[in-house]
Amino acid sequence: MKTSGNTILITGGGSGIGRELALRFNALGNTVIVAGRRMETLEETIAGQQNMHAMVVDVEDPRAIVAFAERVIAEHPRLNILINNAGIMRREDLTSTHDLIDAEQTVVTNLLGPIRLTNALTDHLVSQPDATIVNVSSGLAFVPLSGTPTYNATKAAIHSYTISLREQLKGKVELIELAPPAVQTELTPGQSTREGYMPLDDFIDEVMTLFHEKPTPKEILVENVNFLRWAERDGHFDEAVEMLNKM
Repeated sequence: MKTSGNTILITGGGSGIGRELALRFNALGNTVIVAGRRMETLEETIAGQQNMHAMVVDVEDPRAIVAFAERVIAEHPRLNILINNAGIMRREDLTSTHDLIDAEQTVVTNLLGPIRLTNALTDHLVSQPDATIVNVSSGLAFVPLSGTPTYNATKAAIHSYTISLREQLKGKVELIELAPPAVQTELTPGQSTREGYMPLDDFIDEVMTLFHEKPTPKEILVENVNFLRWAERDGHFDEAVEMLNKM
């Protein structure tokens, strides 16, 4: 993946990993569009920065995604990199029959959102030089946290979908998966200061180092996520499940 001279769209760019990626890529000489639901948080990301733009999108609305994609292409015709980062994480109790609203919203935001936005931008991206799609999954795609079952499932699906997309777009668009470990962000209440989670700045530092590797790895994996990513291959999957769910 080329790391400078791009026009990059990052969803979920108003906070956490999305915001920090946006700022780091902008500092490398890229034009960056941050997208999300709330303009006020997006404006905080781009405040005082050159060649950064904010656009509102509702990833739960299929028609809104199509309209958003058309607007992005019209306003930024050199768009060549999409980073599907927007996501939500909800705890669920599966021990009794319950309302599925959290599960349904998680599927729509974490899985259908990236699929729909990627689909809306595919024709444009395949026509661009150095086109790349980065899909953000999670270490929980490989070892599930029992309290967030639908989140885990959507991230496992993103992992699989990225592999399929990579094969179908081979030679046209580069596909990269970014699988974070537990990082200190605002993804869940209290997470930004939770002990044992990876500090956000440290995570982004390591991620950007990996993005600069030539060739760029198909999977961006910081050291802290490898225990989960390779648990099944290395024969410690059951141990990883037990350890993760005692935390």
